[in-house]
Amino acid sequence: MSAQLEATPERGLVTVHGPLNSERTRILSPAALDFLAALHHRFDAHCLALLARRRQRQRDFDAGKLPDFRADTRAIRESDWRVAPIPESLCDRRVEITGPVERKMVINALNSGARVFMADFEDSNAPTFANLIDGQINLRDAVDGSIAFRQADGREYRLGARPATLIVRPRGWHLPEPHLTVDGHPLSGALVDFGLFAFHNARALQASGRGPFFYLPKLESMEEAALWDQVMAWSEDTLGLPAGCMKTTVLIETLPAAFEMDEILHALRTRVVGLNCGRWDYIFSFIKTCRADRSRVLPERGQVAMTVPFLRAYSRLLIRTCHRRGALAMGGMAAQIPIKGDASANTAALDKVRADKLREVRDGHDGTWVAHPALVPVAMQVFDAHMPGRNQLERPLDDDPIDRDQLLAPCPGTITREGFDNNVEVALRYLAAWMDGQGCVPIHHLMEDAATAEIARAQLWQWLHHDGLEFTDHAPIDMALFERVLCSHVHRLRGQDIPGVGRLDDAAVLLAEVTRSDTLAEFITLPALNCLRDPGCGA
Repeated sequence: MSAQLEATPERGLVTVHGPLNSERTRILSPAALDFLAALHHRFDAHCLALLARRRQRQRDFDAGKLPDFRADTRAIRESDWRVAPIPESLCDRRVEITGPVERKMVINALNSGARVFMADFEDSNAPTFANLIDGQINLRDAVDGSIAFRQADGREYRLGARPATLIVRPRGWHLPEPHLTVDGHPLSGALVDFGLFAFHNARALQASGRGPFFYLPKLESMEEAALWDQVMAWSEDTLGLPAGCMKTTVLIETLPAAFEMDEILHALRTRVVGLNCGRWDYIFSFIKTCRADRSRVLPERGQVAMTVPFLRAYSRLLIRTCHRRGALAMGGMAAQIPIKGDASANTAALDKVRADKLREVRDGHDGTWVAHPALVPVAMQVFDAHMPGRNQLERPLDDDPIDRDQLLAPCPGTITREGFDNNVEVALRYLAAWMDGQGCVPIHHLMEDAATAEIARAQLWQWLHHDGLEFTDHAPIDMALFERVLCSHVHRLRGQDIPGVGRLDDAAVLLAEVTRSDTLAEFITLPALNCLRDPGCGA
């Protein structure tokens, strides 16, 4: 089922490719679609030009150029300036919970006791039409306080008296939205997610002092940050909001962005409140950016912890940069989930979370992320004990030098058969679930999103496309082995009660295709869009 607006010279013909009901039609009202079309008309060409710039820069890296701090922005890094004051409602963000925009998840996350809920349209949300538009319905109802959910067994879920502060993460610039087109061209997923939420909720949030607040993912440069600033400034003006009321936190989850932290803050200085260590995507970006560099092939991902030198340098630089500029430095995700039926394993998992959060707060982070409500009190206890104030902005700056070589330091370690096997399994299982419409998937007691699948499949590609790599037992790593392991997992998992089991064959075909390819795919979710099961949309 599709819906169309009348064509006008300003915005073109807007088409909705998806099943509509009364609630979805309210979200995709003519006025809301007109707002999206205006965003597309004003900003899409700029977005596409910046994505082309990304591809050119990657070609330079593939040819041997190393990422580095920019010479043309030295004055920004070396001069004294600070970002705008942080809103009162965002000064204490010691524990944040993240998750997709599914209705029950939204309620549970807002009631979790965390200071902030990051409602995610990106890595933990498979972009089916239903997930995207129903997610907007869920957030609208959360903002106005009416959200409720009743399970089949009769249990009801409603908002508590003190819900967490809501921050919305739209998709990155790279993802199109094929369900919404202007004159046949897909809109930007980033502009759709941002635009629909802002159109329906920004005025109410601004009036109540609760926002609108956004998390911005996958940025690679100050120019990409500046584009977001332009989008938000135009939206504020169009919606009749005060200039600068839309506030942002930026995920530093790409290697190129690590060299432009000051510049990204400067580009957003009237509205940015912090940076976040998006560590899983950062590891993926390190692999992708350095994919042609044999000296920087990473060991299996279980050995790439935040304590390895290149990740320690990244997190320390983020804290120093943020605090120098008056912005919050947010720590990374704890992906563990409770392990039922095994008390010792559950205790060990929680101990890992505590150790990770203790490192973060001692280093100077102002808050951290968890993926499950059960981890909120664990992380909160650590930050309450070691961060008595609302944040650590007044903490003396770490002035130990951090240079390019530290950010690019090779990571020692090994590749075991078990690590190889785990990468194949996780990439396969996540892709199958994603193709079936699930973006947040429990695998081996971890809540995995697209970032983990990206690391797993990128490592497989890197290990298989650099000659001579071998396991710890000196057996070669080759494509024939990958094919055998992949087939073995498909055979073993078929018939099991796991998310996306019916899409295993499709996932295996795509995983094999991107692994064999001579070029590492930019994002696995781009080719996977063609395989996404979208009930009622003809996919």
